Amino acid sequence: MAGVRNLTQVEAAERARLLEVTGYDIALDLTDGAGNPGESTFRSVTRVSFSCTEPGAQTFIEVAAASLRSAVLNGEAVDVSGWSAESGLVLTGLRAENTLEVDGDFYYSASGQGLQRSPDPVDKEIYLYSQFETADAQRVYACFDQPDLKSVFTWHATVPKHWKVISNMPAEHTADAPSGGKTVHFATSPRMSTYITALCAGPYHEVRDSHDGIELGVFCRASMARYLDSDDLFLITKQGFDFFHDQFGVRYPLPKYDQLWVPDFNAGAMENFGCVTHAEAHYVFRSAVTDFEYEQRANTILHELAHMWFGDLVTMRWWNDLWLNESFAEWASHWCNSRATRFTDAWTTFLSVRKNWGYRQDQLSSTHPVYTEMPDLEAVEVNFDGITYAKGASVLKQLVAYVGEEPFLAGLRAYFGKHAWGNATFDDLLTELEAASGRELRKFAAQWLETAQVNTLRPVVEIGADGTYRSVVVRQDAPAGYPTMRTHRVGVGLYDLDGDRLVRRELVGIDIAGDQTPVPALTGTRAADVLLLNDDDLTYAKLRLDESSMATVVQHIAGFDSSLARALCWAAAWDMVRDAELAARDYIALVAAGLPAEKDINLVTATLRQAQSALVLYADPQWAPTGFAMLAATARAAVAAAAPGSGFQLAWARAYAATARGTEELAVLRGWLDGTATPDGLVVDTELRWTLLQQLSAQGGATEEEIEAELHGDRTASGEREAALARALMPTPENKARVWAQLTGDEKLPNWLSRSLLQGFQTSTQVELTAPYAAKFFDEVGPVWSRSDSEPAQEFVTLAYPTYQVSDQTIALTDAWLARDGHPASLRRLVAEGRDGVSRALRARARDTAAGRGE
Repeated sequence: MAGVRNLTQVEAAERARLLEVTGYDIALDLTDGAGNPGESTFRSVTRVSFSCTEPGAQTFIEVAAASLRSAVLNGEAVDVSGWSAESGLVLTGLRAENTLEVDGDFYYSASGQGLQRSPDPVDKEIYLYSQFETADAQRVYACFDQPDLKSVFTWHATVPKHWKVISNMPAEHTADAPSGGKTVHFATSPRMSTYITALCAGPYHEVRDSHDGIELGVFCRASMARYLDSDDLFLITKQGFDFFHDQFGVRYPLPKYDQLWVPDFNAGAMENFGCVTHAEAHYVFRSAVTDFEYEQRANTILHELAHMWFGDLVTMRWWNDLWLNESFAEWASHWCNSRATRFTDAWTTFLSVRKNWGYRQDQLSSTHPVYTEMPDLEAVEVNFDGITYAKGASVLKQLVAYVGEEPFLAGLRAYFGKHAWGNATFDDLLTELEAASGRELRKFAAQWLETAQVNTLRPVVEIGADGTYRSVVVRQDAPAGYPTMRTHRVGVGLYDLDGDRLVRRELVGIDIAGDQTPVPALTGTRAADVLLLNDDDLTYAKLRLDESSMATVVQHIAGFDSSLARALCWAAAWDMVRDAELAARDYIALVAAGLPAEKDINLVTATLRQAQSALVLYADPQWAPTGFAMLAATARAAVAAAAPGSGFQLAWARAYAATARGTEELAVLRGWLDGTATPDGLVVDTELRWTLLQQLSAQGGATEEEIEAELHGDRTASGEREAALARALMPTPENKARVWAQLTGDEKLPNWLSRSLLQGFQTSTQVELTAPYAAKFFDEVGPVWSRSDSEPAQEFVTLAYPTYQVSDQTIALTDAWLARDGHPASLRRLVAEGRDGVSRALRARARDTAAGRGE
């Protein structure tokens, strides 16, 4: 991956030993010199002050510029002949106290890394925002770009007169610039890391409010202003502030808290201190959405808000503790959502969406401990994964249950108090938690954080002739290569049928250790209709049900009053499909029978996505059309039965669109799109229209002229993105060749276009059409990786890998590529993960094929 220095942990530790950075003063000129927006580059002048513990030593500073005008250290010109964006600038002859000024021209970004420049097709305005994690601040100003060299920052930005500028701190004053623009000068910030500094500029639409002495702002592009539901955004933010202030015992330390919803964003959001950026495409709703989307947005708002304490106020020393930043924010956001907002079942969503991501990631060949050494930045880039976020948050959730919520919070408050404005490690946090709880936590931490993979818990049940349990034993399994038998604190729920309801009669708390754990408390107890391990979802483990319980669940899964209990059963069934213990066709039958009665929109949405994946990847291809027809029929019936205009109707309508395959089903989609046969209450608005058109396009049911006509009515950034996807989906060899040439050519595509092309290049309805590109992928992946920034490089690998070519040939192609030397470790990891998916799909398909034969 290209663009910045691949800093190693060893280099960072030595530089942190040598230096203390006392201040940055950064002046950006974002105009063309005549008061208009700049185009390809901008000028950046950085003045940085720092001390050195060993006068006479040398170091380096990162400067990922297009070109340098000058560099002056302590009044003397620096030799820049050896400088490059990938190596940085060497500084020699350091004094005890130093001042460096670096003047350079830097590239605007189209990849979402550095200073992103996004033109708006509606009003032709330019919008800028910064994105610096992991180490992309150096793409905007010269800096010692590592988290433990914190400093204070003073920003100055020269921009067109009609622009707004937002940074970590409030603006202090504005002055006319000689160029015809204006210069905005910001207050000096408190100490923070380079990766959470920020500057955003453009004619943003702004809405302001205040709460508890904190000035609040929300921003979006002017063309999206009518969709910015600021009241709801402010409500969630205020609820989060009140909750975290009360629980953490430390006030948010900055005078203002701004949030911007920005275009072309690679992630969901970024926790820049006091200047949070969110993905506009995910969270500014142009059309009707369900509570699934509203809850996801609330969770993201709260996740970033939690980072203001955990990550921004107290920051990891090095990226080894990235997991702690993200796991804590992941845990805290769901905790806050469930306690302080209307989304009281947020832990159900955590299990069905986020935790399943963790389970999937943890079973790949690239699995790693939650805590893992990060030798360099390239290793960090691919570690923003389900283990770092979801598994780590699951461990923290269990830790809270283990030590108790109040001792946990007492330890947190002490941790914030001791390390505010500095850097810390997980060991520092454990020290405070041990002191607050009186418990020894090092063994717990070692067992859960320093080992990889996931255990499976299975009940082994014997029921006597009198209907009582003769014995209940919990068997714990571990993968052969990862034999750790962990300790688990779990609840065992006993559920009885009462009509169609499954009512919990008792919850028995037990500690599981080793491979066999008897549950003597249940001996002699009347056997339940369902025995549910890990009830209330306290631990991180895959679950199985005993045969009798599973049979009851298949018939009555909707009968649980608790959405969390239902989610545990759905998760167990999904794990069984992925582990080739349950045939995909039997899972589809369970979905068709049980899901239409589900009352949790998050469970409906997540399970429908899993059902589609089961048909695409895990079902016998000969049976899959039958399964698609079954799921489509279920979805269509659910659309008709749902309350008109409800979120459930919309969720099932989306599922029908995704599963429509036959001529008759595509005709239904055409009727919805044309407005000739729309279900009562279903609003076929902008986003749903694109969904329908894309599904038709993928199966040869839409023309280029139709796509262009749809874009004509939605000439927006979102519309351009959707149209590019629809065109990429068109199922002709010529079109696929065109798209592949764009993706693998030398032209640097903006990230929105690259992503749309990748999403449309291969799809489950075009497996034969894109089969020739399986081999081509392995020819192109190395060159694309080497010339791309990290985000688009990773997207190419994960989305262009021949996932749908589920065959031994794909495994052989992958193995041959992996056997060659010279591939970067991060690239090798992502390709190996693609292989894991195909290998798992082959096993699951074999299971489903056997079930079809009655074996």
